[in-house]
Amino acid sequence: MTATYTFDVFSSLDGFGGASGNWTGYWGKQGPELLDHRLDLYREEQRMVFGANTYRAFAEMLASSSAESEVRDPWVTRMRSLPAIVVSSTLEDPLDWPDASVAPGDAVDVVARLKKESDVPLRSHGSLSMNRALMAAGLVDRVQVTVFPVITGQSGLDPIFQGAADFDLELIEQRTLDGRTQELIYRPALHV
Repeated sequence: MTATYTFDVFSSLDGFGGASGNWTGYWGKQGPELLDHRLDLYREEQRMVFGANTYRAFAEMLASSSAESEVRDPWVTRMRSLPAIVVSSTLEDPLDWPDASVAPGDAVDVVARLKKESDVPLRSHGSLSMNRALMAAGLVDRVQVTVFPVITGQSGLDPIFQGAADFDLELIEQRTLDGRTQELIYRPALHV
């Protein structure tokens, strides 16, 4: 049996994964329903998969944050406690992350192997360029986009799908959280 791989990403309405200026990680739009839902998602047994840049960003944010900051929301703490693979040719074990290890090599090869070997679902939060390559290789089973009600036309950073291949998307699940934030889960298929 092949493990399911989910590319999980936060987005502004105009497709950016972050923003400069005074925007926060949730663009200031997080609410209790969103945070509870995220914690429920990460309560399930699964294995995280990160690219090196996303791992470094998470590790740095967590190291420099206080226990009260939104960086340490309960779902993030839970995500950090899950087993994780960091695909990297530059990092080495041990990592500053509980139950994480480095998988050297090409992400497509690493994730193809993980999908065959894993007895739990695989999930990647962020890791944009890695996940674009995995989508193009047909290894992403679900794209889970949480769309926050903001447009970051002037301050947007990290365009999520810039440079990606073309995909047809089948909507398989949707929900509104806190009356303003949309979670959309799609099954991607390379457009031919």
